[in-house]
Amino acid sequence: MEVNEKARKQLMEEIDGISDENLNKKSAENKWSIKQILEHLYLMEEGIANNIQGQLDNGEMINAEDHPIDQTINRQRKVEAPEFARPTEDFATVEEMKEKLATSHRNLQTLADTSDEKLLSERGFPHPFFNDMSLKQWIPFVGYHELRHVQQIREVKIQLGIA
Repeated sequence: MEVNEKARKQLMEEIDGISDENLNKKSAENKWSIKQILEHLYLMEEGIANNIQGQLDNGEMINAEDHPIDQTINRQRKVEAPEFARPTEDFATVEEMKEKLATSHRNLQTLADTSDEKLLSERGFPHPFFNDMSLKQWIPFVGYHELRHVQQIREVKIQLGIA
C-alpha cells in the first residue's frame, strides 16, 4: 500500500486548512467541489474494498495480466465515475470527510494486511478501462486513482483562488 499511503498524505496536505465553505464551493456548475471529490474517493475506496472482500469470499479464479495502473493519474483521459461512486450535493465539513476517508482507508489497509497473497493474485474483477484486474492490482489502483484526484483538487483550488 505504498502508493496508497503516498496518495493519502498528499490528499490530506491539499485539504489542510480549507474552510468548510470552500470545501463545498464549486468553481463552475458542471464541476465537482472539493467535498464531492473527497466523497467520490471515499465511495470508491469503500466500494473497491467491499468488492475485494466479496471476491476473496466467493470469487472465481481469473487469469488477469498486470495492467499499467500507474497511468490512472493521467487526467488527459476523462472517465465517467461509476454510479456507486457519484457524490451528492449535500454539505459536509472537512472533519466529516476526513473521518469517512480514514474509515475507508483502514478497511482497505486491513484487507491488504490480512488477505492471502495467492488469492489476491488469482482472483479479481473487471475495471471499466483495464478489463479483468487482479485483486492484488486493485489495492494500489486505489492509490493511483487518489493521486489523479489530488491533481483535480489542486486545479479546483486554483479556480477558486484558494491555492
